[in-house]
Amino acid sequence: MAANLKLAALCCLLLLLVVSSLPLLAHAECECETGEEEHDKAGALKLKIIAIFCILVASAAGCGIPSLGRRFPALSPDRDLFFAVKAFAAGVILATSFVHILPEAFERLGSPCLVDGPWQKFPFAGFVAMLAAIATLVVDTIATGYFQRAHAKKVSAAAGYVEASDTEHGAHFHGVSAAVASSSFAGESDDGAQLIRHRVISQVLELGIIVHSVIIGMSLGASESASTIRPLVVALTFHQFFEGIGLGGCIVQARFRLKSVLMMALFFSLTLPLGVVLGMVISSGYDENSPRALIVEGLLSAAAAGILNYMALVDLLAEDFMNPRVQNNGRLQVIINISLLVGTALMSMLAVWA
Repeated sequence: MAANLKLAALCCLLLLLVVSSLPLLAHAECECETGEEEHDKAGALKLKIIAIFCILVASAAGCGIPSLGRRFPALSPDRDLFFAVKAFAAGVILATSFVHILPEAFERLGSPCLVDGPWQKFPFAGFVAMLAAIATLVVDTIATGYFQRAHAKKVSAAAGYVEASDTEHGAHFHGVSAAVASSSFAGESDDGAQLIRHRVISQVLELGIIVHSVIIGMSLGASESASTIRPLVVALTFHQFFEGIGLGGCIVQARFRLKSVLMMALFFSLTLPLGVVLGMVISSGYDENSPRALIVEGLLSAAAAGILNYMALVDLLAEDFMNPRVQNNGRLQVIINISLLVGTALMSMLAVWA
């Protein structure tokens, strides 16, 4: 519960950071000419409302599907289908980062509007993405190490208590009893360490998803072009659904309590629609080609890309592909590799329209 409260606090800080940048985005001016674009406020508003509804439903459905494993055994974490669907979702997240978000960051930070400063002299988008990936690694390893050490202390203390109890009561076959107890606690320690790992993965993944969801939502909400919004609605609905499946799979493996599961699903489902609403609020004074807007959006997009790259490759794909169950099953290896490639291909193809 404490870990989920920390996640909630981090999410709130992130939203405060984004909201604090709104005045910069709304009031900045740029002499760089903006491209002529058809503005249809009524049509754009209608599409934004549709987008909020579709994205909300898709996010909730995607995040909830892995939880159906209790009623539909084929979706349980110990089945091949679970690994295949999760690999597909990881492919969608990976393509989102490399094909959609990172190029956008390079485009914004390399814009001709940024004539002053070092922006044209150094690839800040790649640099920030790299730093974000390293920062995610640091948070991931520190959090996992901290909780695993705490768990190991509890297991060690419990084993010591059992051994002391056996000695005190003069247990028969003490050597056999101690060996059985030691083996039991060793298995419990391994299971506990794996459970902690899954819990850290799910929470760090959600934090990374929230970062880019707010940015994407604000961009959609601030747009006044129906032709720009229309393909984004389809792309983001598809993206959120399968991203939700990936996150939901991690949540199921983490075996959180019901309240924690609902809170994480709620945060995920509401973040992008909230970003759309924030974008709609600032749309009247928003200039996407202003220097400050370009810098803020570019840096945040680069950071989001770095976080998602790390999470997709390390905490989703490597975690499952190196799983003994997968390593010992050649057929399953082929299935999840194909599933990964299909996920990346479909999400990459959407870049043609959005």
